[in-house]
Amino acid sequence: MHVPDGFIDAPVSVAAGVVAVAGVGIALRGARRELDDRTAPLAGLTAAFVFAAQMLNFPVASGTSGHLLGGALAAILVGPYTGVLCVSVVLLMQALLFADGGLTALGVNITLMALVTVLVGYGLFWSALRVLPKTKASVAGSAFAAAVVSVPASAAAFTVLYAIGGTADVSIGTVAAAMIGVHVLIGIGEALITAVTVSSVLAVRPDLVHGARGLIKPLELRTTKPQPGSPGGAGGPAEPSRA
Repeated sequence: MHVPDGFIDAPVSVAAGVVAVAGVGIALRGARRELDDRTAPLAGLTAAFVFAAQMLNFPVASGTSGHLLGGALAAILVGPYTGVLCVSVVLLMQALLFADGGLTALGVNITLMALVTVLVGYGLFWSALRVLPKTKASVAGSAFAAAVVSVPASAAAFTVLYAIGGTADVSIGTVAAAMIGVHVLIGIGEALITAVTVSSVLAVRPDLVHGARGLIKPLELRTTKPQPGSPGGAGGPAEPSRA
């Protein structure tokens, strides 16, 4: 999915860069409402996980391979605004350190892999949870659906940019069929990674999953309230307290 330098012409690349800068600016403001002392470390871990996962490719079909985009996963774990920042930082580091995508195409890549995946993925995730039962299984299932749709949505957005400003001598029909078709399969792999990761965090710290806040009842500790006339209060009714 990383778009190389020169694959999209300068006017479209500049326009995508403006969209990327605006999107990151909005995300910076919105992330202030999502981050606190507990969630800030998770944002760093999420960015590191996406960075590492994007370095690993898995086979798809016909000799092609794919890797995690991470937009839906980051948005569900730490919030949509912070998710945009996490993926954008990853893309910047990849362009600077590994020339993966190129600096002149950075705006295009942030638009496609950070903004589109987060908007589509988290939008679908949020919509699904409005109608599903408020359970961990629903959160994991919604995360799967969000990730599986976000990847071909990003590929479709790339096809639009290519139709406007592509520089390669390849027909738009060929590009659309190749990009969207392959990225549907990549989306399935991404969805599995996303669902497993979200489920794992839910199992140990559901309070840290931004997308599950207010949906899953927190754990309760039950303590015994002493009763008059009973030594130590043994056998008294249990009083729930929030963990």
